Amino acid sequence: MTDELQQHLDKGRYGTPLVNPDEQHKYMGTFRERCYLSMTIAQMKNPTDKDSFLTELKKHEDATILLNGQMPESIQGEYIQLATKNNAKFTVVNDFVDANPDSFGLLLVAKEAVNEPVIDVEKKYPEENEEKTEQKPEKKTGFFERLFH
Repeated sequence: MTDELQQHLDKGRYGTPLVNPDEQHKYMGTFRERCYLSMTIAQMKNPTDKDSFLTELKKHEDATILLNGQMPESIQGEYIQLATKNNAKFTVVNDFVDANPDSFGLLLVAKEAVNEPVIDVEKKYPEENEEKTEQKPEKKTGFFERLFH
């Protein structure tokens, strides 16, 4: 009887315990299996990745966008405008997030599990990212290098 009372008091004091709290903190309060697409803060600056995000957003009109509240306001404002323009629901998350370039800046999520095998934007849309890497100019060789090789 005292264990039940202690659990009730703990729930009142600390709130309902989270299921898999580490995963929920990493994915801005949701679970991995609910994600359609993820973008890091560094990827959000890339115009090609932004186009890939819009493509995925149009596929899942019922999805919600979770935005990292710690990222720079210029990026955050840009994606809030995109969400508003496309009539998408969005939430700015401030709990358990940071502003590292490798941390999640945006998640496109569903209310229930969708079990997407790949959620990283650059892995999900590799052909668009390959185009930008192919445009790099080839290294020019010098006269002596061509002469002796």
